[in-house]
Amino acid sequence: MILPLSRIQIMLSVAQSRPSERAIFIQKTYLHLAGAIGAFIVVEFLLFQLGIAEAMFQFVAGGRFSWLLILGAFSLLGWMSRGLVAKADQVGTQYAGLGVYVVAQALIFAPMLYMAAAFSDANVIPTAGILTLTMFGGLTAIAFTTRTDFTFLGGILKIGSFVALGLIVCSYIFGFSLGLFFSVVMVVFASAAILYDTSKVMKHYSTRHYVAASLELFASVALLFWYILRIVMSMSSRQ
Repeated sequence: MILPLSRIQIMLSVAQSRPSERAIFIQKTYLHLAGAIGAFIVVEFLLFQLGIAEAMFQFVAGGRFSWLLILGAFSLLGWMSRGLVAKADQVGTQYAGLGVYVVAQALIFAPMLYMAAAFSDANVIPTAGILTLTMFGGLTAIAFTTRTDFTFLGGILKIGSFVALGLIVCSYIFGFSLGLFFSVVMVVFASAAILYDTSKVMKHYSTRHYVAASLELFASVALLFWYILRIVMSMSSRQ
């Protein structure tokens, strides 16, 4: 059976595509990633202005299981949106999944960002943001310049994610703190996830899935920002 040329092009990965198509894919992916980060900031601004961030912080502060409930609900929503986007050929569906995921992440971050803004130094959030973007830029440069296939990290990351999730759940159930060391380990984990996702979108995504690729990268950037913010907040509180 001979497939039409358009169908063959869709099946090709980014790495197998022509250099010009690959360059366009990379440009679109990172432009959409920048757009997702910008949308995240706008949604957070609205959550603060409308008092939703403060209300969510009060809800979380009301009991240790409240935060676990929020994380579980929005993690499920994020998992569903990422799965939808990864399998969708229609660009509109990919945009819908990306939008849902960005809003879900903004809601998850709202209580901690409110706590950082209300009870920490004013430079905590900007510092964490700059550190996150700097690290992401450096890791992206490593992934592209070394041309190493980091998809071998997939199995390690999968096991690590289950271990981390188990520790987080146990910390809320039994009321112990994971501490600064755990946040440092998770920054290393998120860094590995960025290297893995960068290789993954090049080798397993077609040039039509630039929106889905931007969502994958946004998820890793959000994870990195989360734990860098926790580290910066912890260091600020000790001064």
